[in-house]
Amino acid sequence: MNYRTERDSMGEIKVPADKLWGAQTERSRQNFKIGGQIMPYSIIRALVLIKKCCAVANWKSGKLSKEKKDAIVATCEQIFFGEYISNFPLVVWQTGSGTQTNMNVNEVIANLSVASGVQLHPNDDVNMSQSTNDIFPTAVHIAIVFAIERKLIPAVEKMILSAKRLEVENAGIVKLGRTHLQDATPMAFSSEISGWRAMLTTSIEMLKSALVFAKRLAVGGTAVGTGINTSKTYAIETINELNKDTGLDFCEDDNKYHALSSRDALCNLHGALKTLSVNLMKIANDVRWLASGPRGGIGEITIPENEPGSSIMPGKVNPTQCEALSMVACEVMGNDVTVSIAASQGNFELNVYMPVIAFKIMESINLLADSIDSFDKHCFTGIKANKEKMKFNVENSLMLATALTPLIGYENAAKLVHYAHENNLNLSQANEKLELVEAAKMQKVLDIATRV
Repeated sequence: MNYRTERDSMGEIKVPADKLWGAQTERSRQNFKIGGQIMPYSIIRALVLIKKCCAVANWKSGKLSKEKKDAIVATCEQIFFGEYISNFPLVVWQTGSGTQTNMNVNEVIANLSVASGVQLHPNDDVNMSQSTNDIFPTAVHIAIVFAIERKLIPAVEKMILSAKRLEVENAGIVKLGRTHLQDATPMAFSSEISGWRAMLTTSIEMLKSALVFAKRLAVGGTAVGTGINTSKTYAIETINELNKDTGLDFCEDDNKYHALSSRDALCNLHGALKTLSVNLMKIANDVRWLASGPRGGIGEITIPENEPGSSIMPGKVNPTQCEALSMVACEVMGNDVTVSIAASQGNFELNVYMPVIAFKIMESINLLADSIDSFDKHCFTGIKANKEKMKFNVENSLMLATALTPLIGYENAAKLVHYAHENNLNLSQANEKLELVEAAKMQKVLDIATRV
């Protein structure tokens, strides 16, 4: 491999000749060979996006020449749209502020600008008016907001549409309700589906509420929150440029000391991701319980049969999409512990667990969005009611006795249920023996109870 020599404040170091990064990136690459989890490219894209906006703000305040501003803007756009991905090799497990990734971006932008004939310094020009301590969390917030608004929420909304369609398709179908995994009173199957739908709509509301805080940006705080080396209008000019570029509604955090030292907004946001995963786990479990069988389970619904389920049992088909979604939910719940602990750490003016927080939140968002898409497409939309099984379970349910309690009282209704269960009878047959209520009156009440 051919090398070139790069220099930084610590001296010279050899860098692969075909790469655009500089000395600080190379030092990090050599010193942190941990795990292999590369910093998500979504964070790199957010960094170049905010640096582009910073350059415009610095030019407007007279700190940066038009030539250098144009070079930074053009280079950032190239990187944003996917060029030069291989030039961002650093792992998540690095300095807790993200400084090495920030400098990786600065160095690549500066070295790329040489081709356009403009000489940029990675610190003095590309990082002008910035500190990793404010620009990295700003980029992380941007990347997370992008991913939630443009990937995760649309995936959830698509599943909500599937739920609405299933409600309409299953209108009028009555099934047995269940509590404590035991028979309960009858309900409409469409009502059960509406419960799933409401979990998803509530989760979106929670996410949107959490995004309000995530859209407050640290940019302009620099080293410790004082805004040293920035102009008075720099932060608001940068954010205005960002909103113009993205069409979103980011705003300046009005307390930069808080913005640098606390990760409460991201901890809160991941809590909403965890809540979504909890709801998805519940839906997945409901679906696979209801589809269990085909002979020995509940069997009140069928789901699409996508692939063989066993390497030894011929013809077996398993609820694989439910299982995949459940595993993602477990991962997100685990990530929430990591994010919570990391958000509680750091000392004085800076949280120094930013890379792992960014990595885990982006992982949660992407896993949730992908698994929801997969579950919706390959399982949820194909749910079919087994009307005969539902009808049989309702008609033979002992919990229909609940409707008789106003007529014969709780004690007599319980007596009827126990007698029917112990003697393997339905309620009407048990009443013939116990004669607790007139047969015609009882049948009328039971008929009404099954029309929900």
